[in-house]
Amino acid sequence: MSTGFFGDIGKIPFEGPDSSNPLAFRHYDPDEMVMGKRLEDHLRFAVCYWHNFVWPGTDPFGGETFQRPWFPADTMDLARQKADVAFEMFAALGVPYFCFHDFDVRPDQDSYADNHRDLMAICDYFEGKMSETGVKLLWGTANLTGNRRFAAGAATNPDPEIFAYAAALVKSCLEATHRLDGENYVLWGGREGYETLLNTNLAQEDAQMGRFLNMVVEHKHKIGFKGQIMVEPKPQEPSKHQYDYDVATVYGFLKRHGLEDEVTVNIEQGHAILAGHTFEHEIAMATALGIFGSIDMNRNDYQSGWDTDQFPNSVPEVALAYYHILQDGGFKSGGTNFDAKLRRQSIEPDDLLIAHIGGMDVCARALKAAAAMIEDGTLPQFVADRYAGWNDPEAVAMLNGERSLEEIAAKVMATDAQPKPVSGRQEYLENVVNRFV
Repeated sequence: MSTGFFGDIGKIPFEGPDSSNPLAFRHYDPDEMVMGKRLEDHLRFAVCYWHNFVWPGTDPFGGETFQRPWFPADTMDLARQKADVAFEMFAALGVPYFCFHDFDVRPDQDSYADNHRDLMAICDYFEGKMSETGVKLLWGTANLTGNRRFAAGAATNPDPEIFAYAAALVKSCLEATHRLDGENYVLWGGREGYETLLNTNLAQEDAQMGRFLNMVVEHKHKIGFKGQIMVEPKPQEPSKHQYDYDVATVYGFLKRHGLEDEVTVNIEQGHAILAGHTFEHEIAMATALGIFGSIDMNRNDYQSGWDTDQFPNSVPEVALAYYHILQDGGFKSGGTNFDAKLRRQSIEPDDLLIAHIGGMDVCARALKAAAAMIEDGTLPQFVADRYAGWNDPEAVAMLNGERSLEEIAAKVMATDAQPKPVSGRQEYLENVVNRFV
């Protein structure tokens, strides 16, 4: 039954690249076969709850610009109304998944017991909506940033009572995710960091965060949750520094606390930029370290020092991201979640649909370009050839620790080798990429 929020909207059709219909896909045909798999199964699109149905259009200098009939979402009746519109949108877009924070889907109250009760009640409602639409849960998470109690962090808070409250919220949300057959659970530590070292004990907070994540993993196994536990790297905002700054930092933290075989990463494009990296770099780093899980797809305004969460519009940039994902074998239980929001001037309901249609088309074009680069073979072969010398038995022995520094130096002295550099051919490789995007 239509909610009327989007008017008389049906399922968004695929009309092909010549279409000028803003409410139709031009490049995303879910049944198109790419590298032996349906495009829908490659991309595993998800729509997030928070930016689309919770954010009111505020910014640091202005108030709400979005008028939604379920605002201020402070009752369960309004939570159910919001769910009706959300699932109508998921179904119209034909996305297979959605994602949510606990705070997104239930009223936020001071009492943990009330919050837990309302989350379980909305799970009842979600089960019906998911059965009706066929939309599944990619991942759930708990909001451990918004309430003033988390001003100094959640897992890293100096107050053990707040640490305990945060742990209870995660327990509830992990169990809700498990109940809804969610395929992953994400920990997003927006305030797990510091604003000044003058009031911070780094070693204490690292120990707290490590124990917190270990408890989550322990509870995952206790309740039989089979999905991935993921950490989302998050730099610079709103704290001066955060402990999960980028993929490499997260990996070091996981190794330090014995979690490298239990936890993967959910990588957001905007966070990669704030960390001084590219989206491509963070994904490549995660695949190299064996901790790649999923992605939040968006983009930043490159003239802004903030995480602006805009919808993707650069096929070359996104293609390089998917190139590394496909090189790694594609998503396992992760997917492409649109952690993106409308501009605050885009106030019409159908702007929500149009934004996602454009983002999905960009991702479809990008993944097909990435697949074509792999199938062409020029880029993978160039890299293989560049490192081919390491297949030599003597090189293998050096890398395996079978040669000492003295032995290597003696061999160089005996042969009087004069190795010469070989061109990395960056411009040529960039031109190869441009053939496909």
